[in-house]
Amino acid sequence: MNDPDAIYLMMTYVFVGLFSPGPNVVLLTASGARFGFKATVPHILGVALGVGIIAGLTGLGIGVLIQTVPWLILGLKIVAALWILWMAWGLWQARPVTKRETGIRPFRFVEAVLFQAVNPKIWIVALAAAIYVSDFPPSQQAMYLAAAFSGINLFVCLFWTWAGSLLSLLLNNPRAWQIFMRIMAVALAGFSLAVFL
Repeated sequence: MNDPDAIYLMMTYVFVGLFSPGPNVVLLTASGARFGFKATVPHILGVALGVGIIAGLTGLGIGVLIQTVPWLILGLKIVAALWILWMAWGLWQARPVTKRETGIRPFRFVEAVLFQAVNPKIWIVALAAAIYVSDFPPSQQAMYLAAAFSGINLFVCLFWTWAGSLLSLLLNNPRAWQIFMRIMAVALAGFSLAVFL
């Protein structure tokens, strides 16, 4: 396989992997609906940077190293499952935000970056995508993976947040809002179980 073909296939795989539903898609869609597009921008940027970091580290061999340490894999799975369940519980209890409420906010930039370290979907997609560029030196693998993940995921995040913000127009009564947020919570909680598959 020549270099342009490998890059094209890797980018196609990354797009499909990141666009399909996962923890980031669920959280960004819910945040767009609950807080609006503009308030979710730090979350979007944090996800885009965070996935690029994880993908770059995978290209440098960190992903393979993690796979060789069984207790570290189990620890990451447990942390990921608990964090995802905690976020799902927050969505389950979520109410529409009013201007008078304080303490309710979307993810901050740093929180979104850090979440990617325990986001199982990102690790799985990054490890699989690394196969397409495995003939390149590690530094090039890291560069290609980081650029593809950050660039593609930025547009994926923008799309799902925008979709969520449009959904908020349909959620004009408390019951519709509750149903939507609980569907998002159940979808997110499902990913906590998928961590162990």
